[in-house]
Amino acid sequence: MTKYIFVTGGVVSSLGKGITAASLGALLKRRGYKVSIIKMDPYINVDAGAMSPFQHGEVFVTCDGAETDLDLGHYERFIDEAIMGDNSCTTGKVYSAVIQRERAGGYNGATVQVIPHITNEIQDRIERVGKGKDVVIAEIGGTVGDIEGLPFLEAIRQFAGRVGRKNILYCHVTLVPYIAASGELKTKPTQHSVNELRRIGIQPDVIVCRSQYNVGPDLREKIGLFCSVPAEAVFEAVDSDSIYRIPIVLHSQKFDNLVLKKLGMRSVKAPDLRDWKEFLRKYDTRRGEIVVALVGKYTSIKDAYLSVNEALSHAGIANGVKVRMFPVEAEDLETGDAEEILGRADAILVPGGFGQRGVEGKIAAAKYARENGIPYFGLCLGMQVAVIEFARNVLGLSGANSVEMDEKTPDPVIYLMKEQESVTDVGGTSRLGAYPCKICSGSKSEEIYGTNDIEERHRHRFEFNNKYIKEFEAAGMKVAGVCPTGGQVEIMENANHPWMIGVQFHPEFLSRPVRPHPLFKAFIAAALERQKKLKKEAK
Repeated sequence: MTKYIFVTGGVVSSLGKGITAASLGALLKRRGYKVSIIKMDPYINVDAGAMSPFQHGEVFVTCDGAETDLDLGHYERFIDEAIMGDNSCTTGKVYSAVIQRERAGGYNGATVQVIPHITNEIQDRIERVGKGKDVVIAEIGGTVGDIEGLPFLEAIRQFAGRVGRKNILYCHVTLVPYIAASGELKTKPTQHSVNELRRIGIQPDVIVCRSQYNVGPDLREKIGLFCSVPAEAVFEAVDSDSIYRIPIVLHSQKFDNLVLKKLGMRSVKAPDLRDWKEFLRKYDTRRGEIVVALVGKYTSIKDAYLSVNEALSHAGIANGVKVRMFPVEAEDLETGDAEEILGRADAILVPGGFGQRGVEGKIAAAKYARENGIPYFGLCLGMQVAVIEFARNVLGLSGANSVEMDEKTPDPVIYLMKEQESVTDVGGTSRLGAYPCKICSGSKSEEIYGTNDIEERHRHRFEFNNKYIKEFEAAGMKVAGVCPTGGQVEIMENANHPWMIGVQFHPEFLSRPVRPHPLFKAFIAAALERQKKLKKEAK
């Protein structure tokens, strides 16, 4: 029988339910259990694909092409397994499925209602990801008390009747705030949050307390008493300098032991955390700093480039240095001096994006990196702007552009993919998910990957125009990777530059703390090499 762990949150949003769920998933997987995680988001959007990064942060793309919430990225990085589209469940998906079934006569004329039809659909989706798994961890987005989250909470309450209460554990993550004026941690918000959950019919089995400071035994005893939870089932998750410490922190409190005990699961073995602890050791012993200028369109939003930031951090740790992100708003480069803005950067990274705003600034960043020998890494649109810059300033095609930015460009070096020409819907219609790539022999990418056959995730509508390949390669911009099934150019390398690589895919989605992505690792190594060279020359 599959066991189910439901993670809810109270008091405020952004408490770290996703990190708690991912940490528990990592601990259970490292004990030998088959684990899956599902995120249930109460928003009415079908998925995160058409949502603005300013409102929702990055869109995480799964290998099967789903555009999902960024928490699924945390799940993948922690449990180191591919998460599929079914692991993302939104109100939009649920209602769409129910309405389509009703239109097809699937309910035999019955009145379709939230209970039982919507709640049954939610439960069916939870069970679907549990097939073949020992444990399913389900995170309910939002906060207890949110009106849009009620159908999900009702569904997980009912779920006990479907699979048996002994096969379910309810974990509630809540805030224990510190009141500076009185110098005290306060448990009352937690009490109210749990009361709200109990009013719905859910009694938490475990409470995880988020706080700035340690939640001592007396406070845990008090929380347990008022919330009808044993004191030993109240855990603390104090603010940390790294989210990757949380599995160790929770394990040190025997969190995973208690979860297994409450679910009636035998503790087969202690979790194997050797590589995780080695990663943290490297984190703590980093020396020096690499400054990476991230030239983007949403740099004021912390989570807009979350996977990129994490991949850079993983790569820095692998190279023994701290990577400091230097956010550069692309539009500033359209009017500002590139040397003044980018001069202190050891490396430049241009991430993906859509639309015309800030594109000329990204092109300026690629030009500055090319002319000054600064390591440059272009992801998706970041590759495309490097191509446009090269066409304009090296090949002499002054009007070169992407047809996304200029439909009448005389030299469409980036153009709309053929299969996208008849597409009208915005959501879920890009080239999405994992595609193979054949890396060219003798390329820098072959050396970095150590193989000629890779698979990476995509999210784009435009691609390199293959009719320009000969011109580019003759001038030193080499095609280093091609999709064998469609002929799309996937990797471009400037052979006349120390390290200038653009990729049409999103390698950041495959980086893991204990297994950094090879391209990011090589990018930071190149920046470190340049930094050492400049210091040596300065002496």
